[in-house]
Amino acid sequence: MFGSQRYSERPPRPELGNLVSCVWTLQASSDGPAYEHRTVPNGCAEIAYIPDTGQVRVAGPRRESTLERLAPGRTVVGVRLQPGVAPRIFAATGAELVDLDVDADVLWGRPAVTLAERLLEAPAAEDAAGLLEDEILARCSAAHDPDLLVAEVLRRIQPWQPMHLADTASELFISPRQLRRRFLSTFGFGPKTMQRILRFQGFLALANASHAAGHTIGGLATAAGYSDQAHMSHECSRLTGLTPKAFLTELQRSCGPNHDHAASFAPLRRALLQTARRERDVMPARTRTPRLKRGGLSPSV
Repeated sequence: MFGSQRYSERPPRPELGNLVSCVWTLQASSDGPAYEHRTVPNGCAEIAYIPDTGQVRVAGPRRESTLERLAPGRTVVGVRLQPGVAPRIFAATGAELVDLDVDADVLWGRPAVTLAERLLEAPAAEDAAGLLEDEILARCSAAHDPDLLVAEVLRRIQPWQPMHLADTASELFISPRQLRRRFLSTFGFGPKTMQRILRFQGFLALANASHAAGHTIGGLATAAGYSDQAHMSHECSRLTGLTPKAFLTELQRSCGPNHDHAASFAPLRRALLQTARRERDVMPARTRTPRLKRGGLSPSV
């Protein structure tokens, strides 16, 4: 399974840092089986291109996991937008984009056909990725301004932040109902759902790191901001449809060493570990939480 496919990410061009999370490439070997993988919610929309086909697809923010299949010999080049950027790119509301998976011309019309024609002339996958980045930059330059309140709430509900949603709404002088309405317009789901998605992405970022082999799932769950392992298990089932044991086993089998998620996971992991380090430094020694247990990443639940 590991030898039949390869996935890699890179950061976007500097001028796209506030718009794009990462640029990725997925390749399935021509002499192996079709590659099946599970995509879990990350709060982001994506634009993907399959070289030599002219097909450009748009996937909106997801609320549930999906199983996808890539035929042998196929390559997919994708751009993952930052959370909240999709409505500006596609001139559509979050309610219209959530869980959407369509050809780009459904949203962009003739300009999507023109883009596909240009992509067909790209000599390599990286050149195609650059054309997708150009399109995003051009569309955002002509788009409406982002919802700054939603952006601020998004910053405050990251898994390394100790804020509760009710406190966040109160501090920003907005009612929970208004906050939910603004999130629905941007993402197609409310702030609580986004908070769960962000926390689970933090857990994945920690579990994906090379040093995670020395930690238990319970320790990683705590570091990601869950109250305990049971809390994480419940959220994993909601977002992936699997228990943590089944999900991490599947992840190891389908990803393994051929997947490089550094561009999207490294910033999450760094922020979580820095927060844990600061908390440990200021906590009195007798009240400190014991270090994460060693002895291998145990998927038991």
